[in-house]
Amino acid sequence: MQRTLFIVVAAVAVLLAIGLFGALRSRGTAAAPAGVDPTELVAGARFILGSAEAKVTVVDFSNYLCPHCRDHALEVFPLIQRDYIDTGKVRYVFRDFPFGAPNNPQPPVVRAGEAAACAADATIDKYVTYHEALFRAQQQWGGLPEPSLTRYLVDLAGQIGLAPASFENCLNSGQKRAGVLADRALADKLRLSGTPTFFINATQVSGTMAYDDWKTALDEALEGKTPTIPERNRPTSSSQ
Repeated sequence: MQRTLFIVVAAVAVLLAIGLFGALRSRGTAAAPAGVDPTELVAGARFILGSAEAKVTVVDFSNYLCPHCRDHALEVFPLIQRDYIDTGKVRYVFRDFPFGAPNNPQPPVVRAGEAAACAADATIDKYVTYHEALFRAQQQWGGLPEPSLTRYLVDLAGQIGLAPASFENCLNSGQKRAGVLADRALADKLRLSGTPTFFINATQVSGTMAYDDWKTALDEALEGKTPTIPERNRPTSSSQ
């Protein structure tokens, strides 16, 4: 009986670690929520890649244990960066969206967000590298308890060329937590219910899109049109 109970508890822990908090169906194109100024999507943002003069701004709300966010970060984002960010056409804003109660969001995801912010203290490029590394290794660190989680995050920083001692000092200082929670508060204000959620200027995209669909949407936005977002019923990880 005890062995069966242990197996059940372990299985539940693994499911939580990889961010399977239910599934929503992609809602396709939607305007920014009523009463929200689109500039608020960028105000106070900590991680911005690309030219401030870009005609199009993409805001990315992701969760480090969301598998669909991982797919976007590792498979689609590098192509957006190559074709649109590095060419000055698009400015890309990263936002953290840990799930759970507002006063107690996912501890490992908050910790990962703090770690990514510490990487950003070096350069924005180090932030992007660390951001991608977190997604690539999400199944390795997602279920770790403290202090093993912190040790893993520090080791990961060393692997991308950051000084482990300085990184650990930053991570343990607690100074980056407020920024993660501010992103979460903005997601709540916008009534976002899952990840990934994107905004292309004022157009909301709930769920993942293939790169060809991103290309169509970004090209239309660059022409001053409302981006066309296909409804492909791509699931998002739910915050509920």
